Amino acid sequence: MIDGLLKNKIDPMWEAMSTPLVKAGLTPNQVTFAGLVLIVLASLAYLWHGSEVIFGLTLVVAFAFDALDGAVARRTGLSSKSGGYFDAMVDRYQELVVLSVLAYAHDHWALALACFSGSVITSYAKARTAIEMPVSNTDWPDFFERMERVIYLCAMLLLTGLFGAWMITAGLAGFAVLSHVTALQRARRAFSMLREADGQAAVTDDPRT
Repeated sequence: MIDGLLKNKIDPMWEAMSTPLVKAGLTPNQVTFAGLVLIVLASLAYLWHGSEVIFGLTLVVAFAFDALDGAVARRTGLSSKSGGYFDAMVDRYQELVVLSVLAYAHDHWALALACFSGSVITSYAKARTAIEMPVSNTDWPDFFERMERVIYLCAMLLLTGLFGAWMITAGLAGFAVLSHVTALQRARRAFSMLREADGQAAVTDDPRT
């Protein structure tokens, strides 16, 4: 939702931040992969140091780096369908890594599963619609999209440092609820769009028209 509503203001910021990467000659896919590596390293480091505050701060940096791949693609003219697909797949693995580490560290496997399934179904709701009919990637201003989920996870970890480990339990529960509510929100929109498309197809196929 944030990315969709504030895209015109956010994109120039990402493009400015991407300047060192463009000058270094990195491709968008290399930036995407580097973002995944940073997430994995930050997550493994958390298992060693055990500080939610440090984990949250390192994730802020890692997720911010990951967000620069699109800016690099726009500035270098290397935007591609394969790159967009690669970025989407890596995004899912990033969330899986972070949620798995939190589940392992706090023994919250059920909550982590609920969180990840909500995230994946939210993504699938739009992807499956695109198989049935053309859809715009910018016309899905849903409540708990990827950027909101990233901000939520980082804020949850930082607040845990202030209020204690119970914030992890409450935070993951909130993440699970919000992600599944968003998945249902997308499913409702998709169903409405597809029913409208069915109606238009029926009118077109009507021999009386």
